[in-house]
Amino acid sequence: MKKINLVFVLIAFSVFVSQAQNSKNEFYGMWTLDIDGGSVGWLNVNEDKGYLDAELLWIGGSVVPVSNVYFVDEKTLEVTRTRENTKADNRKHIITQTFRFERKGEKVTGVMTEPSRDGKMVNTLGFKGWKLPLPLEAPDLKAVKYGEPIKLFNGKDLAGWRLINPKQANGFKVVDGVLVNDPVNEEGERVNFGNLRTDDEFGDFKLTLEVNVPEHSNSGIYLRGMYEVQVVDSYGRDLDSHNMGAVYSRITPTVAAEKKGGSWQTMEMILCERHITVVLNGKKIIDNQAVYGPTGGAMQADVFQPGPIYLQGDHGKVSYRNIVLTPIVQ
Repeated sequence: MKKINLVFVLIAFSVFVSQAQNSKNEFYGMWTLDIDGGSVGWLNVNEDKGYLDAELLWIGGSVVPVSNVYFVDEKTLEVTRTRENTKADNRKHIITQTFRFERKGEKVTGVMTEPSRDGKMVNTLGFKGWKLPLPLEAPDLKAVKYGEPIKLFNGKDLAGWRLINPKQANGFKVVDGVLVNDPVNEEGERVNFGNLRTDDEFGDFKLTLEVNVPEHSNSGIYLRGMYEVQVVDSYGRDLDSHNMGAVYSRITPTVAAEKKGGSWQTMEMILCERHITVVLNGKKIIDNQAVYGPTGGAMQADVFQPGPIYLQGDHGKVSYRNIVLTPIVQ
């Protein structure tokens, strides 16, 4: 009888451990995050190198490896990332952000905590998210059907465009038929310039335009308000996911095709079924590559929803003309 009871206990324990492990395994994969206040994040939990690891995008910047990631229990994951902060000539602090993810099925909720600037309080920011499936196989772009082209910029005024945040300053204006963003701060001022978006929202499409980014300047074009195609003076640099035409911090161009800063350049961008193609100055630099989640500065977390085209307005001077979007007909 004792042997039977022992066997039963061992079997029950084995089942419990297996279920707990399987439950933890449900954290593996990609999660898109809707952060309180309207910002966006993304988390990828994996064991690709034989140990638990994760990459995180939080509001802005790049997708970066986390400092640490570990399970608290089968439904709770904790992630940390750190940065160095110099508070005096001879004193540096390591600032730690802690993210706690509570999972319920295919959804998560959580809170980010970090010390305040003076270190006397704690700042918190809540978020929610959901599991993001992998993109399907690359679509056959030769079989794609297009609708009628839509001229997004009329060359006269900002009709059809508006600031994402109307409380911010607008650095965009029309000069001689060209859409120019010149976020100039007068000496002693710190003006907070806003990003410009289309009134209309779109699904999948092809977007063509001409862009002129001066030397050392920087901007970006967001497809569906979610994926930034980088606009920057990167002439002469080694290939990088932050160069001209790259999908910011996600997809590196296969060839450098940018011109020197201050030159007009042509861009064609196709977004189709979570895959992106970029043709820069007649050269295909990104060929129907999967994009796994939003980029820094995205205005929405749901990769399946339509969204606007938005132009980054808070970085540097940039000019656009001949902006035409051709929708893909499903």
